[in-house]
Amino acid sequence: MTIALSTQGLCRSFGAVKGADNITVEFTAGTVVALIGTNGAGKTTFLNLVTGYLKPDSGSVLLGERNITGMEPRDITRLGVARSFQIPQLFDQLTVDENLEVAEIIARHASTASQTKELARVRALALERFGLVPQRDQLAKTLPGGARKLLDIAMAVVSHPSVLVLDEPTSGVSAEEKESVVETVIELARGLNAMTLFVEHDMEVVAQYADRVLAFFEGRIIADGTAAEVLDAPEVRRLIVGTALGADGHA
Repeated sequence: MTIALSTQGLCRSFGAVKGADNITVEFTAGTVVALIGTNGAGKTTFLNLVTGYLKPDSGSVLLGERNITGMEPRDITRLGVARSFQIPQLFDQLTVDENLEVAEIIARHASTASQTKELARVRALALERFGLVPQRDQLAKTLPGGARKLLDIAMAVVSHPSVLVLDEPTSGVSAEEKESVVETVIELARGLNAMTLFVEHDMEVVAQYADRVLAFFEGRIIADGTAAEVLDAPEVRRLIVGTALGADGHA
């Protein structure tokens, strides 16, 4: 098994509050991992630490065997870690197509003809799969909320990452579109053999798509395993889920 991303003794405090409390974990290449927990449990803090948006108080983050602890987000992106955000981070004065092109440029650390061709192929695929072809020439600022979210995720995918980090990918997406959005993201990530790490509050989505689930509480990982194992763990039911769930994510 190839380790795509790992942390060792990762800690980060905000005053008296521990956002990350001695987190040591490894993620295997090509897997889909969901992070669950109540608001303030430490999920987004963990994502911010591994993508460089926060610096740890102690501990380390490794991308493969490379120590990326404390590196700037753009440098981490160039190494193959792409991220989408709970609130879409777009270039509002650019078109949909231009936003995707900028994402490619930021991520590109080489410019051979074959790499440029592959990035263009993934961009065209993302436009099609996320249903953004009709809006490709539309300014990002004019897009409705759901389309803005889709564009933000597409910008992460087009960089052809080895690690794809998604902070609440279904936030702002209609209930009718939620399943298709997640399915599209996971399918594209698997096609790229990217390790996918996503925060999600919908336990049905978690149960259906995650190979592995990490449950966070007060900056700690309190459960780690398959969706069935974690969602049915007594501590997870008591502190996070609130009721027993079956393997399909239903009560």
